[in-house]
Parts: sequence; structure tokens; C-alpha cells
Amino acid sequence: MRLKVTAVLAAGAAVAAAAIALGSPPSAVAIPPGPGVPPSGPCALHGITDDVAESADTPAGFARSSGVVRALTLFIDFPDARATMPPSVRFAEFFPAATEYFRASSYGRLSYLPIPLFRWIRMSRPLAAYGIQRGTNFDPASDSGYHALSQEIVRAVDPMVDFRAYDVINVIATPNAGPPATRTVLSVTFSGGDMGMQTADGVPFRNASFIWSRQAGLSAFRVLNHENAHSFGLPDLYYTDERPAPPPVGHWDPMDEDWGPSNDFVGWHKWKLGWLSAGQVHCAPPRGTPGEHTLTPIASPDGTKIVVIPTSPHTALVAEARTRGLLDPAVCRPGILLYHVATDIPSGGGPLRIVDGTPHSGGCFQASRYVDPELTDATFRPGQSYTDPASGASVTVLTENPDGTYRIRVTPARA
Repeated sequence: MRLKVTAVLAAGAAVAAAAIALGSPPSAVAIPPGPGVPPSGPCALHGITDDVAESADTPAGFARSSGVVRALTLFIDFPDARATMPPSVRFAEFFPAATEYFRASSYGRLSYLPIPLFRWIRMSRPLAAYGIQRGTNFDPASDSGYHALSQEIVRAVDPMVDFRAYDVINVIATPNAGPPATRTVLSVTFSGGDMGMQTADGVPFRNASFIWSRQAGLSAFRVLNHENAHSFGLPDLYYTDERPAPPPVGHWDPMDEDWGPSNDFVGWHKWKLGWLSAGQVHCAPPRGTPGEHTLTPIASPDGTKIVVIPTSPHTALVAEARTRGLLDPAVCRPGILLYHVATDIPSGGGPLRIVDGTPHSGGCFQASRYVDPELTDATFRPGQSYTDPASGASVTVLTENPDGTYRIRVTPARA
């Protein structure tokens, strides 16, 4: 049995690798000079360390986010929601697209390799018996919820899978299990610390994403990129308490809106994930002198990507250039994107907020009901300025250069 299923895993890996190789657009693999490095220096702000957060330093326990990342990919169904397709068809809903997305966004610095076990793992009880709802936790003391679900999954594959060989785990449910994503989004990730469950290999069961139903709209595969990014340490940017407030980030990062047309990660996230080299980040520490910087759009792999302007020990104003590109087809107002980062605000509480350069305009992209339009024209154009009223930090957009870069003037915070 061990040899037979190991062969299935090997075959799945070969199929996945072949699909990824065939689907690689040349524009997605250009690598800027030098390897990506973890954030460091006076602009690498510290903050929350026991959960996903905007803190520049990601604590131990989360998955690596650069180099080769191996994702054990499993498929589950239920007695009352039996799979109606081969697992390879469900796999193809996400790959190679999710791998190519990570490759393009990381400028080739993240090689994401999904290793699928092409068999449906039948759970022992009907779906309702597990009590899976939005917000269901991973409670080792409960005989339901994600702990109970994970125990069955691990028991089914532990004899044949060496969990030590994988960085993240994807559990993809048959899409007819549970409500449609347009009604309730159940997909969730349990990442970072010990969740009170170990595999037979002696490693914790963690950095596991559970993918339910199907997202709607274009590039629906990105729910997996969003969930896996939690395993890399990124927080939710939408308000998880469902407060009646406009989205803080909108379609400028998939940790807020990951439905509809594609959108790239903001530069702060790329820095946090190790996708930028040291020279691609400029730091403007408090009480410094004003200076000028040339920013290359996020869509391009080379050049300076962000200017970080700390405004307190746990906050910063960040500037980056956003233009239409491979992962940003919906950008309708190219320019400089400004946002506030707070490393002491928890996931789902608004740890990153876009500064709207054209407030109350109604936005410039209204072609998708899955994109909140108001912030789509939030970028600043040449001649526009923004000053943070609390710290005095300011950014002025000077020029849009013929080569597509932008020149800005930055005034650091007062203190």
C-alpha cells in the first residue's frame, strides 16, 4: 500500500510539474539582480509576533515564502457530498495558474510546487456533523470542527505521506460540499504556531489551507494564493468583523479582494515575503532630510519598488508605483499608490489602509461586481501631494518618466 500510494504522489508531482512548465509565460520568470532577502534596517518595523500581521519580521512557525515551496495537496469529500469529478479536474481549477501567479508576483523568487495525492479522501461523517461554518476554529478539545476533520485526513494519509517534506498543506474539498462562495466564504488557513496536533512523522500539522466551493469571476484560483499567503505570514486586509465601512485596500492587494480580475500584492508584502532585494527598498527614517526617489512599477521585476517612511515605531507611510501589468489588468489610473501600514493592528482590523488620491470619485473601474470601485483610482498623479497630518511625512509626485518610472519627493516624519 505504501509503495502504491507513494507512486500516486510521484505521478501527481510529475503531472503538476509538467503542467507548470508548459504554462509558464516568459514575462513571469524574469528575476531582478540578487536574491530576495528578509526585511532589515530602520524601516523594517516590528509589531505583532504571535499571529499573521504586517510586522516586517515573520516569526518562526510560518512557511517559507521564497525559494522552492512544496505544497501537499489533498482532496476530500463527504458521504452526503460525494465528488462528481476526478481529483485531477479539481486540481486543474487551481494549477498551474496559482503557481504562475506566485512566480510572477515574486519575480521568480518563489517556486511553488504543488504535490497532489490524486484520490478523494472520504470523510466518515456528513459535512454538517463537523459544524464547518465561517469562523469555525481548530479546537483540539472538540470532536467537530477543523481539528476533527484534520485528524481524519492525517490518519488517512499518514502511512504514505512524509509531512516533513512539505512546507504547506492544501485541503481542497469537493465543490458541492457546503454553500457556494457567493453566499458564504468558508475557505480558511491555520498557520504559524502549534495547533495541538502532530503527524506520525513528529511534525506539527500547521500551515494548512482548506479550500471550499468555488470563487466567482475571473482568476478564481486566487483564493488559494490568498490562503497560502496566510501561511507565509500575511494578514487579512478586509475587515473580518464585517463592520459597515468601505474596504481599506480594495483591489490593490489580494489579501483584501481576491475575486474578479487579478491584482498583485502591494510592495510592502513583497518585501515582507522576501521577494525584493535590499536595493529595491528605500528607507526615509524620521527627522531625515527630504529626498527624491525613482520608483519602477510593481509590475516590473527591476528597479526600486517602495519607499518606506516610518511615522511611529509601529506605523509607516509607503509609496509604490502601480500600472497595468500581467497581474494588474484592472489598473485604470496608473500612478503612485500610497498606504499606511500598522504593525500593531491585528489581521482583519485594518493593518494596511490605502490613501485615496481622488476621494469620493466613485472610482474608474466598474466592470466587475467583485471589485469595489471607489479605490480603483486612488493613485496619485504628477503634481499631486499627500501629507500625513499626524507625523508630517509627505509625498509629492514629480514626474511620470518616458520609461514608465515615477519620480517622487519624500519628506520624512517629524519624529
